[in-house]
Amino acid sequence: MKVYLDNNATTMVDEQVKSAMDPFFTEMYGNPNSLHAYAGETHPHIKTAMEKIYAGIQANRKDSVVITSCATESNNWVLKSIYFEYILTGRKNHIIISEVEHPSIMATARFIESMGCKVTYLPINSEGLIEAQSVRDSITSKTALVSVMWANNETGAIFPVQEIGEICAEHKVLFHTDAVQAVGKIPISVQEFNVDYLTFSAHKFHGPKGVGALYMKQGKELMPLLHGGSQMGGHRSGTLNVPGIVGMGKAMENAVDALDFEMPDIREMRDNFEDELLKIEDTFVVTPRNKRTSNTILISFRGIEGESMLWDLNREGIAASTGSACASEDLEANSVMEAIGADEDLAHTAIRFSLSRYTTQEEIDHTLAVVKKAVARLREISSSYSYAPEGHNSELTIGH
Repeated sequence: MKVYLDNNATTMVDEQVKSAMDPFFTEMYGNPNSLHAYAGETHPHIKTAMEKIYAGIQANRKDSVVITSCATESNNWVLKSIYFEYILTGRKNHIIISEVEHPSIMATARFIESMGCKVTYLPINSEGLIEAQSVRDSITSKTALVSVMWANNETGAIFPVQEIGEICAEHKVLFHTDAVQAVGKIPISVQEFNVDYLTFSAHKFHGPKGVGALYMKQGKELMPLLHGGSQMGGHRSGTLNVPGIVGMGKAMENAVDALDFEMPDIREMRDNFEDELLKIEDTFVVTPRNKRTSNTILISFRGIEGESMLWDLNREGIAASTGSACASEDLEANSVMEAIGADEDLAHTAIRFSLSRYTTQEEIDHTLAVVKKAVARLREISSSYSYAPEGHNSELTIGH
């Protein structure tokens, strides 16, 4: 049996989304910026898709939503534009991010740090959460931007975005949130949560890969990252990805419409799966269930290397991960486990299971059987497990 439990990395494209996209590959394939009829016939479909995207994050029509290739591009755009507009000019010299941001934020922050920007990396607490007070304590008169993800890609931890947005508004500091893991899983309102910039990718909520977006609040527009054309109101040059825009619009519509009935079902399946996993001796889950997205489990099996567990799962057709797909080739300790203060052995044992609307109970039952078998095999040959404390199972709460 093939089982896909790596939905925080990417999701299967919804059949309705694929059907909506199909005509724009071989029938209505004109460049929207051309002046002939082939171009004109795509415009109504782009407009409809953009309306769905605006509605999905409750953006105001006077705000800007610019289509990009993915959230990585969007995240780079925000931080690099802030650098050129505020840091390089000497108006400000400081930004704030969390220490568990996605690599597209973390690497960009380190890049602009090497160019003279001061960067504060906010710690997470023992539950894997940012505390809003740490943002308040870190802001100075020279702070240009706070960038904190809405939900963590590894733990599913939901950060206090509303409070952080209020703090930033109070101090007149720009606020960006990477909402890749939040869109399609929890209600999103850029108006209610006082967000200046928000980024997301369609492939995280059953849309196509290679298309994402950057939301910019009215009056908070950024210097373009890409120059050379007038597309998207001059915000981003490059021929519009019409199939991608149409697909993202349809995927956004489906995700928002299904939130009220789909996520509770996924949460129940996730919770039951987690309950069974925690019956295995010496297992630990990061972040309390009521403080994370409904589809995610980051679990550690003491004495077992995460990569070894993935090997056993993969042999049985099960896809999971040890964390961010963008860093999966590094084979380093899990960054969240390190950030909460886990010891070195435990920091290498984390496995992430992330469910979707297409996950079945049969798949969960199969995965549970394979995990139990793998734990028994791997602990039997482990050189470290015999030194572990006696059986303990819990949500992980390790202090710094």
